[in-house]
Order: sequence, then C-alpha cells, then structure tokens
Amino acid sequence: MQITDILGYSGALIIGVVLGLIGGGGSILTVPVFVYLMHISPITATAYSLFVVGVSALVGAVNNLRKGLVDIRTAILFAIPAFIAVYTTRKLLVPAIPEHLCSIEEFRITKNIGVMIFFAIIMLLASISMIRNNKRDVKTLSKVKYNYPLILIEGAVIGVLTGLVGAGGGFLIIPALVLIANLPMKKAVATSLLIIAIKSLIGFVGDVENLEIEWSFLLLFTAISVVGIFIGIYLSNYIEGKKLEKSFGWFVLAMGIYVIIKEVT
Repeated sequence: MQITDILGYSGALIIGVVLGLIGGGGSILTVPVFVYLMHISPITATAYSLFVVGVSALVGAVNNLRKGLVDIRTAILFAIPAFIAVYTTRKLLVPAIPEHLCSIEEFRITKNIGVMIFFAIIMLLASISMIRNNKRDVKTLSKVKYNYPLILIEGAVIGVLTGLVGAGGGFLIIPALVLIANLPMKKAVATSLLIIAIKSLIGFVGDVENLEIEWSFLLLFTAISVVGIFIGIYLSNYIEGKKLEKSFGWFVLAMGIYVIIKEVT
C-alpha cells in the first residue's frame, strides 16, 4: 500500500469524524480525497462520492429517525424532485458533457478540469456558509407550511448540483427547509440527512451502468468513513461540534482555492 493510499483512507476516517462532529460538511472533502490522494478520475470520483455521502447520511438519518427528529413529509416532498434530477444528471447529463469544453489561448478546459473547477466553486460557497454560521439567527414559524413550487424548484436545482459534483449539498438544503418549509433548525438538519441519503444513493444508481465500479475499494472506503462517523458522534459528547464548524469552513475555503489553482496551472 502506497503512502497516498494510507492518506486517502485516513481522509475517509476524517470525513466521517467531521460528519459525526458537526453533522455535515465533511462530504465536501470526498471528491478531493478521491482525485488527489487516490488518483481517481473526477467523473468516477463524483460517482464514488455520491455512494459515500449517501451511506454516511443514511447512518445519520436512521439515528435521527429513532429520535423522532425527521419530518418525513417534508423529506419526501423535497427528495422526489431532487432524486429525479440527480439520477437524470448522472445517467444522461454527465455522460453527454463533451471531453473538450473550450480553450482559453493555449489552455484547454477539459471535462475533468471543468468538473473540478465547478466543484471548487461549490466548496467556496459551502465554506462561506460554514464560516458565517448564522443558523442560530434564523427564526422559523411554529407551524410547518409548504411552498410547493419553491420546494420542487429547489429540490431539482440541488439535485442537478449534487449530480454534477457528488456533494450532499446540506449547506443548501438546510436553509431551504428552514426558509421554504418553515422547519425548526434542529428538524431541518435531521431531515436534510434523509434527503441527502435518498438523492445521493439514487444518483449513484445512475452511474452503475455508465461506469466500472471498483466495489471492494468503494465499500472499504465507505466503511472507514462510517466508523469515523461513530467516532465523531462519540467525540461530540466532549467537543461542541458547532464551534468547530467555522474553523472547518476556513479549511474548506483553502481547499477550494487549492483545487482551482491545481486545475488551472
């Protein structure tokens, strides 16, 4: 086993620990770990990331279901357009993207470079959301209300983004559940995990026929990440995860900048 493999599997553990500690965000590191440490192509990396994110979110969702924190109706309403969009994106849109997108002077922007730059932009947006960390400032109505057109549009948009970059999109889903469905913050966070699990795993199904999946590697990586989740949940009894969120946000910001520099140089 090479040093990069050891670092890659260590990254899987860290991703899980972060998810267990702060309830989200860690999955944004999955694609860079696959691409830069495990040397997997960006398109395959985004597919693998969907599986890792989906299984990891499912673990958290089951835990939240037992606690009665998940709003099932909202999750279903939001997940339906999201999983249709993510499945369609992975099954049809991603394979249809041309290998050569454009050229800027002598610099050729290929499909892989384009995916990684777009992913880096999503990382930057996620980092800003974590750094600002305004969750406690958001007020919701006591009664849950549904703005169906907005829920359908938001779910579809997040589904497409998830399909393109392989990230869970919790930093977009949680504010949407709070502002559009008027869910209390605690329920929004818990419900978002079930939505992420459903759309990520169904999106991965769209890749199964298009890509050759190395199941032994993917299952091992996912298992290590899940172990990390339980370690993170245990550590959360002693460390307040939300205090770490802003620091982790700065780290994700730095990683996003690194990805852009790496791809354009």
